[in-house]
Amino acid sequence: MYGKNVWMVADGYMSDSSKGEFVSHEAICVLNLSGEDANINITLYFEDAEPMKGIHAVCKNERTNHIRLDKIVTDDGRKIPKNTPYAVLVESDRPVVVQSSRLDVSQPEYALMTTIASVSYTHLTLPTILRV
Repeated sequence: MYGKNVWMVADGYMSDSSKGEFVSHEAICVLNLSGEDANINITLYFEDAEPMKGIHAVCKNERTNHIRLDKIVTDDGRKIPKNTPYAVLVESDRPVVVQSSRLDVSQPEYALMTTIASVSYTHLTLPTILRV
């Protein structure tokens, strides 16, 4: 089986810049090969504010879901604030693979950054970690 149930991205930031059809944004990219649909819960953590909870998505089995963070809203209708640093916790009820990407169009030359998210090893033993 591929993937894990808990992933973290420590560096989140969305600029409020846009150039023509392009908008600066971040995405949580999910790949689900678990055999069942995955229910995703996302929590954001800030430097000087309470965590933002209540963000949900579904990634169908054998599919990807590129969850655009500039387009989602919480259960109570809040959007992720722009120009504010945050970290992301991604929790899934099925093992998934998570990648984070950022498109920044605030400069004349656009920048695209992507990285595999960090996996939580909380429930793993040392020999399991060494095999990863």
